[in-house]
This record gives sequence, structure tokens and C-alpha cells, in this order.
Amino acid sequence: MKIISWNVNGIRAWHKKGMWNFVERESPDIFCLQETKAHKGQIPPEIVSPDNRHSFWCSAERKGYSGVAVYSKDKPGKDSYGIGVSKFDSEGRVIVLDYGKFLLMNIYFPNGGASIERHNFKQEFLRSLNSFVKNLIAQGRELVVLGDYNVAPTDIDVYDPKKLAMESGFLPEEREWFKEFIDLGFVDCYRHLYPNEKNVFTWWSMLERGRLGNRGWRIDHVCITKGLVKYLKEATVYQDQEGSDHCPVGVILEI
Repeated sequence: MKIISWNVNGIRAWHKKGMWNFVERESPDIFCLQETKAHKGQIPPEIVSPDNRHSFWCSAERKGYSGVAVYSKDKPGKDSYGIGVSKFDSEGRVIVLDYGKFLLMNIYFPNGGASIERHNFKQEFLRSLNSFVKNLIAQGRELVVLGDYNVAPTDIDVYDPKKLAMESGFLPEEREWFKEFIDLGFVDCYRHLYPNEKNVFTWWSMLERGRLGNRGWRIDHVCITKGLVKYLKEATVYQDQEGSDHCPVGVILEI
């Protein structure tokens, strides 16, 4: 099973750039998008409900903001939206799909860089997500939690850890949260297979023209619970794929 995740930074612009060709070429069984920035009525029908795929949408109440979507070849047994906290769920950040052997959570984590209020909002979201996930694990469920985490976990996940040490997305408390999240029983798929690989990033600042010189951050992740690790065959960062300020990331699970 091939699963790919991509923060598309606006699905309408992404589609106009011809990026659906990437989906057709890679043919993922599950394709997850973050930061769609659109409601279904604003998107061409062939993208809302493409042939041979089931689609699931979770949009923010505020138009042109946030939003996640999933395209799936197989129809999951159940779909749900959010983590049960209205101030987070109104921003259209989480889709949960039940595939029987695992639950898939497609998440667009908040960016805390705009203000102290958004920093605090992000910290609350991270704590609430951990509680939500702990409850699912306590029920015996295996999880695939993927998306734009807006957190770079370690020094080798940013181009200049000293320069960025106090930047949102690489703050000590955010990296500590990621460790706590992993300690719930997760594995960061890419780092599990490539523990020492450097200069592999998933986001580059457009303002700073970060792709020039590969001045990036690895903030998009696929994490799985330990019961799924035996199925993990590959983890890929499509670093050369353009079309957004993020690149896609993916895994192959033989499940």
C-alpha cells in the first residue's frame, strides 16, 4: 500500500499547475493533502470526486484557509473529522479514516509563528492531539498519523539549527512535544529507515527562496505505531517535486 502526503499550499493553484499528473504517475492507494484552502464548491468536479477514488474533505469555516482532504482507492469503513475540540475542528485540520488494520489521521498542524496567540493555540492543539491519540491506542488501534506537522524534530531536520533555534517549528518545546508523541508508541518512518540522512527537507521558505541552496526544514512526516513497523518497506521524500512550498512525502506498507 502506497500512502503519500502533500501540503499543496492551495489546491486550486496546485491543480492549475498540473500537479494532478503527480498523482496519476505515482498512483498512491491513499493520497492526503493539507492546506487545501478551499471548500468543495470552489474546486473543479474532477478534483472533488475523481474517477476510481473515494474523496473526503474537511474545510475550515473561514474561506481560503487551512483544510485537508484524502483520496483513497479503497473505501474506508468509517470516516470522521476533527479531534473533538471545536476551536481546532473549526479550522478543518483533521480527517480520520478507518481501514480496519489501522486508522489513518491526515493532519494539518497549526503554525505558531504569526503571534503569541497562535503559538499558544498550537501548543494546546499538540496537547489535545496527544490525548486523542492516547485514547485510540488504549483501544488497541494501530495508527498512521501523517501530514504537515509544522515541527522539525532534530538538528539534522533543518538547514541551520543554530540560526533557527528560536523559530516557530523548531522551538525547544515543539521538539520536546515530538519526542513525547513518539514515546506514545510511534515511529517516524523516514528517520526509522534513514536515521542519519542529512539535507533532506520537505519545506522551503518562498520568501527566502529557500529551494536555492536547499535551505529547508523537514516538517512533513508519516508516523506509524510500532505494530505497523513490520509492514514498513520504504519511506520517500520527493524532494525534487515542485508545485508547492512543500514537497510530498510517502511510505509503502506491505499490508
